Amino acid sequence: MKPFTIATALTLSLAATPLLAQDRPGEGITVRPVIQPLLEEMMQARIIFSALEELGYTVAEPNEVLAQTAHLAVGTGDADFFTDSWNELHDAFYQEAGGDAVMSKVGVLVDGALQGYLVDKASYDAGVTDLGQLKDPAIAAKFDADGDGKADLAGCVPGWGCERVIEHQLTEYGLRDTVTHNQGEYNAVIADTIARFQNGEPVLYYTWTPYWVSGELVPGRDVEWLSVPYTSLPDGGTGNTEYQGKNLGFAVDSLRIVARNDFLEANPAAAKLFEVATIDVNDVSAENKLIAEGEDSSADIDRHVADWIAAHRAEYDGWIEAARAAAN
Repeated sequence: MKPFTIATALTLSLAATPLLAQDRPGEGITVRPVIQPLLEEMMQARIIFSALEELGYTVAEPNEVLAQTAHLAVGTGDADFFTDSWNELHDAFYQEAGGDAVMSKVGVLVDGALQGYLVDKASYDAGVTDLGQLKDPAIAAKFDADGDGKADLAGCVPGWGCERVIEHQLTEYGLRDTVTHNQGEYNAVIADTIARFQNGEPVLYYTWTPYWVSGELVPGRDVEWLSVPYTSLPDGGTGNTEYQGKNLGFAVDSLRIVARNDFLEANPAAAKLFEVATIDVNDVSAENKLIAEGEDSSADIDRHVADWIAAHRAEYDGWIEAARAAAN
């Protein structure tokens, strides 16, 4: 992955002005981000990196680890911040890594994120509307892809957080004997699911938004969200799991920036940026679809970042102005 230097030209021009200290409060400070190795999370991370560069910070090459380890890296001081912490889903990771004593959840970078289980619309219209119905072996067998008589659920990669919810609910709703949770590499598992859908076969899968899958299998047109029998989250977790009158089983969520407390205290400009930066969930989904269609190189993602900033220039500049003001 190449260095994040989208703001380099602006950086050079500002360096020649007498407003250096005021406009570039991060001058001389290197920040250490951590990100997940997921292309679909790169744009929003790089938008934040770009804003930090405009504030004068040097952004180190980010370490790439899964969400659980990302929170641990911030908690132990191996990183300064993580841009893609799901407020509800990843809260256990946050608490396990030290919680509020060492770090903070700042702002709401992306709001209105959903997760849940879906089936093809034909199965839904035929009466399969609730995950709990898969306790019936005859119903579960409709979604059997490998011939063992059990429903095959395209599920969640270990370490993402969603796997904890799915594993908990399979036990809670009595589905262990009738449902197999397939946890291979997600894009490969979901590609197989989409292929089976295109062949007219019933499909059962987990997904989330923002993500490209719901642009390929469109809820309400191709597939439908399933309800669950009742809300039950791991470790007594809570949250609003209702969406459009349906209990999805996962809390309706938001993506937040998690940062070390000592970093936030020492860097009021970065702290304010993290607080005010917001990206529309639909913008992330649209960019994820571009990735799925082949625009998946580092240069492609840099272009997506530049295009997003150009389209939201006034909003983005407002973040920078607020951050500069916070440093004075």
